[in-house]
Amino acid sequence: MYKTAMLGCGGRARGHADAYRFVKRGKLAAICDMDAERLNSFGDDFGIPSRYTDLDEMLEKERPDVLHIVTSPVVPNSNERIRYPLMKQVSDHGVPAAIVEKPIAVEGRDWNQISRLAEETKTKFVVNTQLDFHPKNLELKRDVAEGRIGEIRFIDASARSRSAEQGGHVLQLVSSYIDNARPVRILGQIAGSENLNFAPGGHPSPTHTVGHALYENDLHVSLAFGTVFGQKVSDDPGIYGHKRVFVAGTKGFVHWRFSSWERSTVEGGYESGPLNYGDQDVIAQGNFTEAVFDWLENENNVHPTHLKQSLVENNLILGMYYSGITNEIIELPFEPPDGLMDALREKL
Repeated sequence: MYKTAMLGCGGRARGHADAYRFVKRGKLAAICDMDAERLNSFGDDFGIPSRYTDLDEMLEKERPDVLHIVTSPVVPNSNERIRYPLMKQVSDHGVPAAIVEKPIAVEGRDWNQISRLAEETKTKFVVNTQLDFHPKNLELKRDVAEGRIGEIRFIDASARSRSAEQGGHVLQLVSSYIDNARPVRILGQIAGSENLNFAPGGHPSPTHTVGHALYENDLHVSLAFGTVFGQKVSDDPGIYGHKRVFVAGTKGFVHWRFSSWERSTVEGGYESGPLNYGDQDVIAQGNFTEAVFDWLENENNVHPTHLKQSLVENNLILGMYYSGITNEIIELPFEPPDGLMDALREKL
């Protein structure tokens, strides 16, 4: 039984904790939050007596096998970056594995710091893009892997929320359908500056971002983030209930959406049906956590959202920003410059 701990006791952390109904090999044993009221409310609701307001103290006393880092990348209502310092702190403590909320980085400085950490750390960092583990997504991916839609020719993926909020989810889904093939260039466009300063949830980014990416093997992928471009894929009136990936092949297609799915194959013809995202997501989060334990037990069972892979996907998002600023096609991977948010503010 693995011992796990949680840093951050906000709303998203409750999704992580609730998923322990489906976690068989781990127990959430300790929690940490600087807000004592939020900490105690969370601990009471989930029956966790070991509570801390200092991360160093928790890591020293509890020695968890896995830490959930459920914090925003930026301090709300400020521009202070906290993702890298927290990850470095966890790495220095020698925590075996850590699950980090997305996005892994919001601009060049973060990305470069975390990329250097990825080369040095012994901690197995994974980014919490759990859609890969949704039961229906797993089924549709098997269809693709077993050749039921033929050879992949094109992928179209989008979300109605901003790229910093849901871009990691969408790009990880794309990667999961193509065996983590790497993007090689991106042409992007950006619009909307209202969320570049003090963005909700600490996720600064352009309001709208679109791009056309070329991956290895000449695979083309269309990407769109923002309320104007993201397709309506659920009855949810908000922006967070709209994520999708459409994979077109020579013999058919699969299409996963927030609250429904469809596919067309030679054997089965056209099929479709509804999805309950909440029911699917809590199972996915549990399976995501179990996959971290698999990696701890066997070095060959590398988690699909391991840090270096997630940095590739994040680099593509930053490449879209930079393409929108420079009006140039960006070869990937690229080293995003420091001050990318400042450049976006000036451009937009």
